[in-house]
Amino acid sequence: MSGPQTPEPARRTQGDSPTGTGGEDTADGIQHSQRMLSFSDALLSIIATVMILPVTHTEISPEQFDKSIQRLLATRIAVYLMTFLIVTVAWAAHTRLFQVVGKIDDTLALLNLACMMTITFLPFTFSLMVTFPEVPLGIFLFCMCVIAIGAVQALIVVYAFHFPHLLNPQIESSTHRTLYRQHILGIVLRGPALCFAAAGFSLFFYPLSYLLMATVIFLPYVSKACSWCKGRLVGPQEPPAHSVEFFTFDLHEPLSKERVEAFSDGVYAIVATLLILDICEDNIPDSKDVKEKFHGSLVAALSVYGPHFLAYFGSFATVGLLWFAHHSLFLHIRKATQSMGLLNTLSLAFVGGLPLAYQQTSAFARQPHDELESVRVSCAIIFFASIFQFAIWTTALLREEETLQPSARFGGREHAFMFAKLALYPCASLLAFASTCFLSRFSTAIFHLTQIAVPFSFLLLRLLVRLALALLRALRGLPLPAPGGQDDVRSPLLPSP
Repeated sequence: MSGPQTPEPARRTQGDSPTGTGGEDTADGIQHSQRMLSFSDALLSIIATVMILPVTHTEISPEQFDKSIQRLLATRIAVYLMTFLIVTVAWAAHTRLFQVVGKIDDTLALLNLACMMTITFLPFTFSLMVTFPEVPLGIFLFCMCVIAIGAVQALIVVYAFHFPHLLNPQIESSTHRTLYRQHILGIVLRGPALCFAAAGFSLFFYPLSYLLMATVIFLPYVSKACSWCKGRLVGPQEPPAHSVEFFTFDLHEPLSKERVEAFSDGVYAIVATLLILDICEDNIPDSKDVKEKFHGSLVAALSVYGPHFLAYFGSFATVGLLWFAHHSLFLHIRKATQSMGLLNTLSLAFVGGLPLAYQQTSAFARQPHDELESVRVSCAIIFFASIFQFAIWTTALLREEETLQPSARFGGREHAFMFAKLALYPCASLLAFASTCFLSRFSTAIFHLTQIAVPFSFLLLRLLVRLALALLRALRGLPLPAPGGQDDVRSPLLPSP
């Protein structure tokens, strides 16, 4: 069985049941896990994204901005990014676990709920740990949550292997199930073991506790680096005959593409919702002010909030177009890997920061002297959210035979269009940021012009790409591809050597 085909049994077990088998499974108490996984993805995406709220609702006075706002915002953004990263690590572990467990019953569903309840407590314990870094209680509670999550996941593994019909067909039919179980349990319990040590060290030497917890987050990549160094020193080793491609710490280990999309869609949806919640919370005029200041004219009262509505529409357009680029990217991806999942997580972390960009741009009218810093913060958030999407595309191109559809590979029909679509926001945000360095007096106008121009650029992008390719072909003397012909799938952009 070839590499790209091996995840197929796992995807079948997570999807809809074949015709005629769903009733039998339900009668036996066996259920397909798709709805439970959708619930888990939605819950985890909400938990990860709402951590931006303490940052966006930071009250800053004009005097405070000149002295300490950069340090305060940087600290809170760091707290948000680390919390988001930890929650997404828990989500990735959950994804990999249910690539091994293909079906569920009532017991597994309840164990999953226990795991979700513990994960939802992580943001609180982490916020407590960062707010009071020298108090052992925050670190201790955080470590206890990670230990509890690992214990529940270990119970899920033991229970699923005790009833093999719940497992992935690849593992269920294997004669090495005991070795698989020991291997998966060893990986599941590594993080809790490190956190157990961190909880002990937190009582008398808390800096080492932070190091151990950072090791939990970056353990897959540290393990991969150690394996690479070992291979360079002693030479490559043959994998065992009973190797499985799940829980391998391999950066090319397949992830469930459907769950990556579901989690990402949840983050984008929550971010869009947070934008309108801020509108409803902060931009409804008080009835007393309408009567006294605006002589009963609600239109006049709402006109005061014009910059806020402009910032909302611009921020929503940014969220929507970033989702559109993400959607287009994953339409052309055949298989998601661990490295692509990491880059997707980093992109989503900055997407979650877009409500902060909205708060910054909506404050132009209240604090015009701070607009330069606000524009730069917004441009930086948009740049990092989009550049990591472009990095996903670049990573997929490195193994394009396995990860991309034929039309999206180098020289394919959609390759140039996808390149332009994913490069548009990084280039626009970087150009807007650079423009504020030379034309600081017009920073607000530049930012609003960028927000208006980018959506129209998306509408005209395919036409512009086609014109550019036609011009390139004309300059190099290449014939135009026939519509619907063989060249339409792999039409060369450059002449063959």
